[in-house]
Amino acid sequence: MKLDRCRNGHMYDIARYKSCPYCKSEGLELEVKEDKINLIEEMNDDEKTTAYWAKDSQVDPVVGWIVCIEGTNKGKDFRLVSERNFIGRGDEMNIQIIGDMSISRKNHCSISYNPKQRMFMITPGEATGLIYVNNEALYDTRELRIYDLIEMGESKFVFVNLCGDFFEWNKEKSKMLKDGE
Repeated sequence: MKLDRCRNGHMYDIARYKSCPYCKSEGLELEVKEDKINLIEEMNDDEKTTAYWAKDSQVDPVVGWIVCIEGTNKGKDFRLVSERNFIGRGDEMNIQIIGDMSISRKNHCSISYNPKQRMFMITPGEATGLIYVNNEALYDTRELRIYDLIEMGESKFVFVNLCGDFFEWNKEKSKMLKDGE
């Protein structure tokens, strides 16, 4: 594998891609955020190393996870971000489950977080294989609750939320949640 770093700081395999696949999917192909692409730069005065962060970088904060408890990815966690997370084996999926050939390449299902209602929903995709939540087949969208068991393909996942009743990334909402309002 030959890795290269694009002008926006993404690492990608140049044997597989001619240009950065992340910039292409985010519409950043021609945009350059900073001239410096190193994440770490050395200071000359006292030989300390400090982290370098681009000021305009936007992080899509984690709102929850699914953790594989059975299957080829056992022990691996997959982070969920706000709004829709499409799940499948393909490179273009938000959550890519590699190794379980029973999971569809594209849109096996999706897990969404609604920040206004502070709830998670799971929706079946266009896959021929079924999805089970707590051993019940999923035919329509339904709410996910902490520690729900999700089965797709030959893999099993446990759902864990971060955001919801007790925490929200918006600081003002988090304060209100702490105060019990």
